Amino acid sequence: MKGYGGAYTGFTGRDGSSAFFRAGFCVMTPIRAAILTVSDRGFKGERADLSGPALAQWLAERSVEVVSSKLVPDATEGISAQLKEWADSGCCDLILTTGGTGVSPRDRTPEATRRILDLEIPGIGEAMRAASFGKTPFAVLSRAAAGARGRTLIVNLPGSPQGAVENLAVVWPAIPHAVKKLQGDASDCVPAIAKPETP
Repeated sequence: MKGYGGAYTGFTGRDGSSAFFRAGFCVMTPIRAAILTVSDRGFKGERADLSGPALAQWLAERSVEVVSSKLVPDATEGISAQLKEWADSGCCDLILTTGGTGVSPRDRTPEATRRILDLEIPGIGEAMRAASFGKTPFAVLSRAAAGARGRTLIVNLPGSPQGAVENLAVVWPAIPHAVKKLQGDASDCVPAIAKPETP
């Protein structure tokens, strides 16, 4: 670790990396993310996955490393199993899901997510719904959930490429801070005014 003198304390993640602490500040390596696209039609090859690549590009533009991506059908068990596998392996700090957050009979991503969370973070979904309502009244039908399993942050996003990116942009100002806290940063939260990212 360069740029600081003195001793560091911290923890080593299950993958052998991630955060160091000095004088109450956390110095982190770039955020590692995984993207899970949830779509029956996409899984069957009836529709191309556009949302996953759109999110990957948006993240890459912000120096986030996308370490894995996968497409699964709208099945609660399969969604939960993949989220659990990624979070427990320590391969990523952030998991984004896209799809399955509405009220159709097969939309079960929020349920699949909540069943494996250690703690829920309702404000993330609330902020996305509030921002989206200014663009479409259908935003009230979103049931997107967010929370943490271990040291991994998990966020549900809409299934459309535009909706996924726009909703992520709304909450992004808080995401790196949430990741730092989950990784063990014990420094005080300094109030700051942050504007939503541009999609």
